[in-house]
Amino acid sequence: MITSVLPTYNRAPLAFVRGQGSWLETADGTRYLDLGAGIAVNALGHAAPELVETLSAQAQKLWHVSNLYQIPEQQALADLLVERTFADTVFFTNSGTEACELAVKMARKYHYEKGDERAEIITFAGAFHGRSSAAIAAAGSEKMVKGFGPLLPGFTHLPWDDIAALRAAVSEKTCAILIEPVQGEGGIRPASNAFLRELRALADTHGALVIFDEVQCGIGRTGRLFAHEWPGVAPDIMMVAKGIGGGFPLGAVLATEAAASGMTLGTHGSTYGGNPLGCAVGARVMQVVTAPGFLEAVAAKGAFLRQKLEGLVAAHPDVFEGVRGEGLMLGLRCKVAPGDVVQAGYAQNVLTVGAADNVVRILPALNISEADMAEAVARLDAAAATLNPAA
Repeated sequence: MITSVLPTYNRAPLAFVRGQGSWLETADGTRYLDLGAGIAVNALGHAAPELVETLSAQAQKLWHVSNLYQIPEQQALADLLVERTFADTVFFTNSGTEACELAVKMARKYHYEKGDERAEIITFAGAFHGRSSAAIAAAGSEKMVKGFGPLLPGFTHLPWDDIAALRAAVSEKTCAILIEPVQGEGGIRPASNAFLRELRALADTHGALVIFDEVQCGIGRTGRLFAHEWPGVAPDIMMVAKGIGGGFPLGAVLATEAAASGMTLGTHGSTYGGNPLGCAVGARVMQVVTAPGFLEAVAAKGAFLRQKLEGLVAAHPDVFEGVRGEGLMLGLRCKVAPGDVVQAGYAQNVLTVGAADNVVRILPALNISEADMAEAVARLDAAAATLNPAA
């Protein structure tokens, strides 16, 4: 029987009424330590004072006017993003899914305007780029596409991190290569530095564009502002969302001037995208995350948490297989069902997020304290003990 909310989620029997930092609270006052951060969205934790202040101040001035007019808050955030990245220009969306739609359009329009109507976009097994028609076609997995045909054509799916397969596939027909530098839904799977560098070189050789999906792995999550900074490889187009709004719905597509050259007057639009509320919050997030020492602190916290999680794996070899990821985008690969680990965590008042490839995601707020990380691992230890036959 259908409910008033479309039942497309298998929701936990939990409802939260308030949050502060890395903690959430139910109506009866029960507190949960949050290692999911709204699936890597609440970059500065719940009810971050800086964001509450910014949102409140902007809400008293102006919420929405549409892109029919100049929006100073939008310009300010675009300037911050251009200043700190490879990009020359930015278009604001409300989500990562919307960012994917524009990225695909932008890449194909780029080649069309050059008189070369390439359409093929290469993507990779385990990918997740959203749930729109273009995004599910890009992912290509049965789970994503079954029952939703006919699919948007033009996507070629390759094995993950396979240089030989990529070399064989890229040609003068390739429009773009679309990849998450670190797969999130796919199970916290980082692409190797060598693979990303070869991908960039092959794209350049064949005149294709590179699109990085940094919706989940961007905005400081890996200890760099964007994950592609680790191998030193820049894209032509980049999708951003989740952490950039710190909890407020906000996304963006960043691009070089050349890659965006086909997107002229009237080729794309958004009613809500780039509204004053969202952009004011996004600018504050950027200011905090790029402040001196912040990203270094994320990297240090990531090393601390990884060490704790490695100890957890060693203590429960029948439950966990290993830890992977970078910064505060970490995954526990499980020998039991990841859903069982998540459920056992609920009983210990700690929240994690499942993923593919038998992985439980650990995606805490970027400003989580060492004390909260240690407490979280202690709770995961207690949860694992209930699943471990040898305990």
